[in-house]
Amino acid sequence: MDDELEAVLAGVGPRLRALRTHRQMTLAELSGETGISESTLSRLESGGRRPNLELLLPLARAYGVPLDELVGAPQTGDPRVHLKPVHRSGRTFVPLTRRAGGLQAFKMICPPSRDEQPDPRTHEGYEWLYVLEGRLRLVLGDRDLVLKPGEAAEFDTHVPHWFGSADERPVELLSLFGTQGERAHVRARAGR
Repeated sequence: MDDELEAVLAGVGPRLRALRTHRQMTLAELSGETGISESTLSRLESGGRRPNLELLLPLARAYGVPLDELVGAPQTGDPRVHLKPVHRSGRTFVPLTRRAGGLQAFKMICPPSRDEQPDPRTHEGYEWLYVLEGRLRLVLGDRDLVLKPGEAAEFDTHVPHWFGSADERPVELLSLFGTQGERAHVRARAGR
C-alpha cells in the first residue's frame, strides 16, 4: 500500500473522534444510532481498526456528512477562475480561458485616448469584440467606427485593424480571439 493511502487511512480515526466529540455524543449513543459496537467504534477512532465502507457509510449517515469528509478525500478542483492580469502597452488583458490553443477569451481595459494615433496591424486569426463599458474606437481597413456598450464587432485579423478608447475615458471590452481563424458562433433566438 502506498504512503499516500496509508496517510489518508491514518487520518480517518482522528476525524471520526473529532466529529463525535463536536456533536457531544458518547460511543454508546453512536453505537445505538449506527448498529456498530462501541469497541469497534473505539478501535476505529484510535486507529486500531482499518476503516471500510460497511463501517464508514453508517457513520457518514449518522453525522450527516459526505463520505469523502470522513476519509479526508482531496477536494475537487476549485471552479473559480483565478485571473492574472497582464499589462502591455498601457492596456490590461485579463485571460478568461486557461487552455492553450483554440479560442481564447480576454477582458480588456484600454486607457483613455491621449491623442493616440491608430497604427493598424494584421496577423493570423479572427476576433470578436464586445463593449462592456465606455466607447471603443475600431479602425478596420478603411472604416473608422465607434462602438458603445452592448455593441459587438467581429473581423478577420488579416484586415488591418486597431482599437482603443474613443474618448477621454477607459473602455472595457470582451475579446474572443482564434489564432487559426476560428469564428465565434453567436446563436440568435429563433423567431416565432
